[in-house]
Amino acid sequence: MPAESVLMRFVEGEGTADLDAYVQAGGYEAARHALTTLTPESVIDIVDQSGLRGKGGAGFPTGRKWKFIPKGAPVKYVVVNGDEAEPCTFKDHMLLERAPHLLVEGIIITAYAVGAHTAYAYVRREGYLARERLRQAVAVAYERGFLGRKIFGTDMDLDVVVHTGAGAYIAGEETALLESLEGRRAMPRQRPPFPAVAGLYGKPTVINNVETLSHLPAVIRLGPEAYRSLGPPALFSVSGHVRRPGVYELPLGTPMHELIEHAGGLREGRRFKAAFPGGSSSAILTAEHLDVPMDYEPLRVAGSMLGSASLIVMDDTTCIVRVVARAVGFYKEESCGKCTPCREGTYWLSLVFDRILHGRGRMEDLDLLAHISKGLNGTCFCLLGESVPPSLDASLQHFRHEYEYHIGTGRCDVEDRLPPQHFAARSTGDPGAAAGTPGA
Repeated sequence: MPAESVLMRFVEGEGTADLDAYVQAGGYEAARHALTTLTPESVIDIVDQSGLRGKGGAGFPTGRKWKFIPKGAPVKYVVVNGDEAEPCTFKDHMLLERAPHLLVEGIIITAYAVGAHTAYAYVRREGYLARERLRQAVAVAYERGFLGRKIFGTDMDLDVVVHTGAGAYIAGEETALLESLEGRRAMPRQRPPFPAVAGLYGKPTVINNVETLSHLPAVIRLGPEAYRSLGPPALFSVSGHVRRPGVYELPLGTPMHELIEHAGGLREGRRFKAAFPGGSSSAILTAEHLDVPMDYEPLRVAGSMLGSASLIVMDDTTCIVRVVARAVGFYKEESCGKCTPCREGTYWLSLVFDRILHGRGRMEDLDLLAHISKGLNGTCFCLLGESVPPSLDASLQHFRHEYEYHIGTGRCDVEDRLPPQHFAARSTGDPGAAAGTPGA
């Protein structure tokens, strides 16, 4: 854990979903300080100097993003991206369920900094408890005067609306989210113009992820230097073949093997095989990468990315071919169909994987997979289609022999190597026992 927990201290135990518990833990003091003693420009500078980057996947510097908002625009909006849908990513839901006032306070700070008076929090429909906890937090914040008119006795007015998404992964893409908010089907927009210039209802809009905004109270309270000295801190969703799956707060740059150890390590008797460091849209890394720091630049150098900071661990019982096939199937189902490369590419990849996994594969299918993958790179309207090539290409590079075994024998080499009792465990309902997607 970092020297000082900035988020998990509000989550641990019974959490601080209750306003009195949050206030007792120091809640809303950072927002009060910002609105009563700091200028909007100084708040933006503090956030910029803190090194806080977007936690939703892109990793764009938060303060710099805010600086794109035109100062003289009469109407501006803040939009919270709570459509967390990257497979095995669950930190935002935890924050909303256990400490929703962290987000409300972060919204207040953001709105003050950019000059917005209306904010929309977009939360996917499946997150029922998260959405209800946030609604309750917003309602009680109005009752106590933290939202509404003349917040903290200042001239700051702010309304917050909690909006229910319809359960589409594509709505996590910021312009598709805006389309959904405006009542249309969630499909990405052409850019430019970017949301900072023409976003919600054509007005300047800042869009940030739940975790990103939840860091803001700590950034203001500690100051940029002290905040940076903590790592800076980040939340990691850890799942798959570890003993204690969950959310862990650690400094950015923590080596992958240390993060796995914090999650209890691998199951007894098993060996590390591979991992997605940033969710299923990141390139698979192998045992030679266990010392790679979990940070933006080191993972880029290693050929992957931090993404949503969702570490999916796979041990030696995992069939990589099935894992990648599952990921491809997910993106095929979630494609909005707007652009041909994504719509057709994911469909044809699924057909090829289906052929391989059902004993009808051909060796030339490996070149076909690589060819279709290449056609997705740099050609899609948004990043959904381009989320497929990283894991697929890495699997063909590091685990080509598994594909060849499937094609040559019509069987899975993992199943052929594992003892029968492994599959007996699978029939008991142990989700980690089967060769396939960890934690599926």
